Amino acid sequence: MHDERMAIVDIAIPVHNEERDLEPNIRRLRAYLDARFPFSARLTIVDNASTDGTWDIARALALELPGVRAQHLRQKGRGRAVRHAWLGSDAAIVAYMDIDLSTDLDALLPLIAPLVSGHSDVAIGSRLAPGARVARGFKREVISRSYNLLLHVVLGTEVRDAQCGFKAVRADAARRLLPDVADEAWFFDTELLVRAQRAGMRIHEVPVDWTDDPDTRVDVVPTAIEDLRGVWRLADQLRSFAVIGVLSTMVYIATYAAFRVALPATLANAVSQLLTALGNTAANRRFTFDAAGNGVAARDHLGGLTAFGIALGLTTAAIGALHQVAPGASRLTELAVLIVANLMATVVRFLLLRTWIAPVRPADRAAPSRLNQRIA
Repeated sequence: MHDERMAIVDIAIPVHNEERDLEPNIRRLRAYLDARFPFSARLTIVDNASTDGTWDIARALALELPGVRAQHLRQKGRGRAVRHAWLGSDAAIVAYMDIDLSTDLDALLPLIAPLVSGHSDVAIGSRLAPGARVARGFKREVISRSYNLLLHVVLGTEVRDAQCGFKAVRADAARRLLPDVADEAWFFDTELLVRAQRAGMRIHEVPVDWTDDPDTRVDVVPTAIEDLRGVWRLADQLRSFAVIGVLSTMVYIATYAAFRVALPATLANAVSQLLTALGNTAANRRFTFDAAGNGVAARDHLGGLTAFGIALGLTTAAIGALHQVAPGASRLTELAVLIVANLMATVVRFLLLRTWIAPVRPADRAAPSRLNQRIA
């Protein structure tokens, strides 16, 4: 039977149809923990809906090896498996890693140490951090970097590598985060980190040595589609910004058309841009970035005026170029060109405002306490 002693660290190993790798890699990982890992650790194999001999092997390992237990779920999903193991654990720190052991095991102690010391709430392995050494194909490298760039731009993530299958969380932090994490599959990792960042938790990144598994179970295209859906679900800032942007554009069109009756195109554009920029910044402070109570409205509006300057430069350049190419262009053509230039400026505005505007942060941003009592 598996060892029932209290563990400081509980490492979930989600598996689906892994009968080939399960036994040798669990034995290797258990041996490493016993010989080289300084904290008491348990391995929790979580079989999620395997159709081969994975569950039988998992049960046999749990019966034979101390510090190994096995759980079975009838539904598939890596996130579902990790959630189940973490919520059912009595350890102070919960972690997970992939059964292929692509990450060098010597990164395990640097992953866990910041959580034990009280430095961080969450620790993640990173294949994109300085010092990481990665062996994988060009295609997967491009996909990984593109995905993480998308997360930075759309969700404002600060971590470099959201999807590395090597993560640990303090159990108290996990219990606060998991009720809000909706995904049960591959997007689970990303959503967990986004929720942690938005809650003001401290996230530590560990550069890892990582070797690609050629027999990966990840189906890239369907997984990418599901991840994009997850990104859109979490992109509440982007959705709010888009709605405000549409309304601002409508106001801009109306004011430009009104001022253009009496003013030259460049001056009508400048006045319209300024008026809509002020309204746009105020609306985004209130509805998009939840910064109404941050007490630095003047600074935020300065950021909005910086975005206004960029938008004015782009639209003025667009008008100038149009009049050079087509001196007799109609006002309708002017307006169409300005709308396109405004769309380009909108992307810049979103990034600038999100960086500049300081939202109201959660009150509890203090570092967690050390785990001395549990370790003792």
